[in-house]
Amino acid sequence: MRQSRHTISFDLIDPARHPDPDACEAWRTLRAEHPVAWCEPDGGRPGFWVLSRHQDITAIYRDTARLSSQQGNMLSTLLTGGDAAGGLMLVVTDPPRHTEIRRILQTGFSARAMAHISESVRSATRNLMGAAVRAGGCDFATDVAAQIPLIAICELLAVPTDDRPAMLELTMTAMGADGSPESAEAASAAQGDILDYYSDLLEERRRAPGGDIVSLLATQTIDGKPLTDAEVLLNCYNIIIGGDETTRLSSAGAALAFIEHPDQWKRLKDDRGLLDTAIEEVLRWTTPATHIGRTATADVTIRGCEIKAGDIVTVWNVSANRDEEIFPDAYRFDISRTPNRHLTLGQGPHFCMGGALARVELRMLLDELRTQVEELESAGPVERMKSSFLTGVSSLPVRLR
Repeated sequence: MRQSRHTISFDLIDPARHPDPDACEAWRTLRAEHPVAWCEPDGGRPGFWVLSRHQDITAIYRDTARLSSQQGNMLSTLLTGGDAAGGLMLVVTDPPRHTEIRRILQTGFSARAMAHISESVRSATRNLMGAAVRAGGCDFATDVAAQIPLIAICELLAVPTDDRPAMLELTMTAMGADGSPESAEAASAAQGDILDYYSDLLEERRRAPGGDIVSLLATQTIDGKPLTDAEVLLNCYNIIIGGDETTRLSSAGAALAFIEHPDQWKRLKDDRGLLDTAIEEVLRWTTPATHIGRTATADVTIRGCEIKAGDIVTVWNVSANRDEEIFPDAYRFDISRTPNRHLTLGQGPHFCMGGALARVELRMLLDELRTQVEELESAGPVERMKSSFLTGVSSLPVRLR
């Protein structure tokens, strides 16, 4: 039956709406009363659909035939004309091209590759945590959580050891924009330097390839043709950004969650068997990417609402991961929660390529945290990101014993 279109009355583009996954109480109302809603055009920007239920969002993720990623997968990009990397970079490419690029990258995320990277990640995590404990505390977000994924990415892309300190610094600058013009300018410059670096690395790997991601992208073919330089560089950059965000924000969010829920901290310390379920609950609880965007390529009807070809459709992970139909007592942090069908890593053909690596990094972090730290407590004000796409902690001073 056709439904009348409900228009939401708050601005989802406003970063102030998204300081943490529980901040927008309107999600409860939308899930219960208007799970498919419409945000009206405003000030020259187009309108867009807003989906808040886990069931509907899962269906959208899987429907690549009628809901395209190629125009962009972030609301801010979709509202300003689309993503220039569409059709080139994995996350904004549709099948069958998406399938072929993913096939090439998959080898770099094999069990053998993960085993090698795991050793480096464990060593780095142990050292970072040990240094923080000896110092009596740190800013967990910047001194621990931000470091681990960058080390893993350098391993994944086989960045030469001598280059890693500079690349770590550049990557942190590229991702560290706080909204000020100065930080935005520094981030843009760092992004350019990163692409220049990988352009040089690409030439080296074409001459002497290895088993790393850069080499795979540089030497493999699709339909008998090699990937263009733009495709290689954009997919390297996608791995750098994607490989950083989820683990960095979920790791910092994990520390904050255990500070705020001391009963769960005690459970983690007392029962090593809870590590696997704790990882999944941390991913659900933190939900670093608030939403994903799609563009309808054909008319679609969802819960009686008619979505027309060309419409922008946004699915909100922060709402799906608190959906009471899927998660009993959804607003409770419970490290023994099972099953845990969170959508933090996506679903369907676009399921996060680095999901296995993210879980490895979180496992190492939680294991070292529970092993080396007896007491974990706040040591200052928590600062959160200002973004409508990412949510999480940017500064978390802690005391450690």
